[in-house]
Amino acid sequence: MKYFAALKTILVGVISSRLLILIACGSMSSLIQAHDIPSRVTVYAFVKPDGNELTVLLRVPMEALGEVSFPLRGPGFLQFSEAQFALDDAARIYITESLNFYENGEELLEKQLLRTRVSLPSNRSFSSYDVALDNIESPPLDDSTDLFWRQGVLDVLVTYPIQSEDSDFSVNPELGTLSDQTTTVLRFLVPNGAERVFNYLGNPGVVELDPRWHQAALRFIEMGFEHILEGIDHLLFLFCLVIPLRSMRALIPVVTSFTIAHSITLIGSAFGVAPSAIWFPPLIETLIALSIVYMAFENIIGAKLEHRWIVTFGFGLVHGFGFSFLFSETLQFAGGHLFSSLLSFNIGVELGQLFVLILVIPVLNSLFKYFVAERVGTILLSALLAHSAWHWMLERGTTLGLYQIQMPVLDSLFWAALMRWGMMFIIIAAALWAMYELFRKFSLIESFSMVSHKNNQSNEG
Repeated sequence: MKYFAALKTILVGVISSRLLILIACGSMSSLIQAHDIPSRVTVYAFVKPDGNELTVLLRVPMEALGEVSFPLRGPGFLQFSEAQFALDDAARIYITESLNFYENGEELLEKQLLRTRVSLPSNRSFSSYDVALDNIESPPLDDSTDLFWRQGVLDVLVTYPIQSEDSDFSVNPELGTLSDQTTTVLRFLVPNGAERVFNYLGNPGVVELDPRWHQAALRFIEMGFEHILEGIDHLLFLFCLVIPLRSMRALIPVVTSFTIAHSITLIGSAFGVAPSAIWFPPLIETLIALSIVYMAFENIIGAKLEHRWIVTFGFGLVHGFGFSFLFSETLQFAGGHLFSSLLSFNIGVELGQLFVLILVIPVLNSLFKYFVAERVGTILLSALLAHSAWHWMLERGTTLGLYQIQMPVLDSLFWAALMRWGMMFIIIAAALWAMYELFRKFSLIESFSMVSHKNNQSNEG
């Protein structure tokens, strides 16, 4: 009997311990689920200065608010009648503390959370500011609405006291932690009736909501400069140009032609000349890789460098379209200063190129002077660049092959686009002629000075 009692005690202990383990695992599982971060969410926002008040309307998917315990009923439906405190708490934790607004550079520290309201996922009130404001001020949903809390969207109304609606406003949004990939669509309503639309991913840093021309210019100079340093394909193309020349004087015609060429297509793309077809960006990326391969092979076989500026001009047109893809994505930060931002972006690109040339030319000269013969070094470096670009070209060409290139429809839009392309070709031809005349005179002057220098040396001898 004692034996069976002891066995019974052991079995009860084992079963109890396993039940405790299962309960603990279940609790951990629910805790992990409660802290799940969604892979992707989109936040919508309106910002409107009016008089002495800045009004901010936001809409955030509730699946991004996982750490807040909302009152639920049944299988997980939101209990609206008891949820107001939790909704306000979620708005403060996740939203209002992650948005820092500035007036004339001074942070707006006083804020007032006026309302929060849950809306159905089918609600489309954020199509305009007035409709969104009417929606958030309407009565809350009642408990007869069956809405799983993760499927709802939370609308938030916040106000800030300001000095004047005509001040310069900016925002430093830090909503990127709401998900692995947070997209924010923010619309700033300018007092004069205009609207600035921003669409950014993650945390973009401080954003000027209606920038002055110099603020936009500085931002785009910085973006152009960074684009050159971060764009490995553009850097490799510059390396191909520098390897056989290695002096600023010899590089003047080549760099000038490249600059003029990519400026033409960059400006043309900003004004709608570039095709809008989805296959066009992959085509340009493939041609950029091809440009590196071609210039590298030219270096290997020993091409005539005096005509290199013509080839560089052709590839510069291609690279300009590549620059335009980034510019079109960042155009939202230009405010009403399209042309000045465009020129500033181009200046940033040129400054980046000049910075790279200043660094690379002395390194290459030292390499060929002390470590390896010039011809051997040129072949080895060019072959390395061609190898990398060749793989890029094949990969991008494979991506390009996935798209179907269809014949255009011969309608009024086609003929209008054809006229714009015609204007661009005229500008390209005029630029080529002007550079040919300039470089021809430049080369004659160089030749004359070299002959004069040799004659003076012979006379002195």
